[in-house]
Amino acid sequence: MIPVFRPSFDDEEWYALREPLQAGWVALGPKTKEFEQRFAEYIGVPHAVALNSATAALHLAMKILDVEGGEVITTPLTFVSTNHAILYNGGTPVFADLEEDTLNIDPAQIERLITTKTKAIMLVHYGGHACDVDRIKEIIGDRDIKIIEDAAHAAGGEYKGRKVGTLGDAACFSFQAVKNMTTGDGGMLTVWDEDFDRRVRELRWLGLSSDTASRSATDGKYSWYYEAVEVGFKCHMNDIAAAIGLVQLRKLDRMNERRRELAAQYDRAFAAADWIQTPVEKEYTRSARHNYVIKVDNRDDLIAFLREREISTGVHYVPNHFYQMYRGCKADVPVTERVWRKLVTLPLFPDLTGDQMEHIIGSVLEFGKTGVTASTKQQD
Repeated sequence: MIPVFRPSFDDEEWYALREPLQAGWVALGPKTKEFEQRFAEYIGVPHAVALNSATAALHLAMKILDVEGGEVITTPLTFVSTNHAILYNGGTPVFADLEEDTLNIDPAQIERLITTKTKAIMLVHYGGHACDVDRIKEIIGDRDIKIIEDAAHAAGGEYKGRKVGTLGDAACFSFQAVKNMTTGDGGMLTVWDEDFDRRVRELRWLGLSSDTASRSATDGKYSWYYEAVEVGFKCHMNDIAAAIGLVQLRKLDRMNERRRELAAQYDRAFAAADWIQTPVEKEYTRSARHNYVIKVDNRDDLIAFLREREISTGVHYVPNHFYQMYRGCKADVPVTERVWRKLVTLPLFPDLTGDQMEHIIGSVLEFGKTGVTASTKQQD
């Protein structure tokens, strides 16, 4: 089967693992610190905190921005981590509808949903395509409403020449196995505020005032004492993951460019197929092209057709308000409910071969000659 996603590794990652393994420091340590510094420099923010997942980043972002007791305007078309993080922190998700073309949260719907209870807005850059952040900031105006970027799809993406992750009060990145850059599993939280940075570092290590690495003095002496300043969590990254992350970060722009080339190949191949809607890219963004999601009227038939030809596909995502635990949340989202039934994620990853692309494209177009006609007849 051709997978939907696959990480891109070579000998560089293997060699990178030797240093922490030989040093014997494989937990939270110097490699993690180096990865944080390099990532912050790449994104263009002063602070980046490495964590064990993007879910942890979302959780801690909500924690430091204090959404408890308030509402967070968010998208229903995302992985559940995005909205679970609101619930972890005692907030209430309020689902906004989507822009049908980008599948991002619709600024006009945000404007309609803001109330005195609104504490934050969660912006998921779907597929690596940035939300229209400036328009959303205009809507917020001088109200004390925080912006959290869920940039799990968007490492290396840009908005009006700025890197995604620099656009709000906090940004959350994923390095899970299928993301544009991966550490196997992991995440990063970027912030502008120094106090937020300090607090996140405490929260990721059980609320302790210092971690093991920071208690190791430069002269080799070790201070065993620390203070427990609040109830925290254990969700830091380790040096094994960070060693891989440093290599992946160096490759990120190159891997994203390969994704763009493959996406452009899909675009050209499907341009004449009037039954397929291909992804858009607005002028204000340079998408990270995490996924390639087409819209078709007979989604399930296409998925089954491609499976028979050993091509995996995905559906990203089931709208969260359909899940039982979210059914009590505000969700007047007709665009979401209509469009998600059309979504099919085709394979997209840097190591897709020319033969694989030819097979995928040929199979999709073959379905257009047979499956679309058959499906139409059944409906008639």
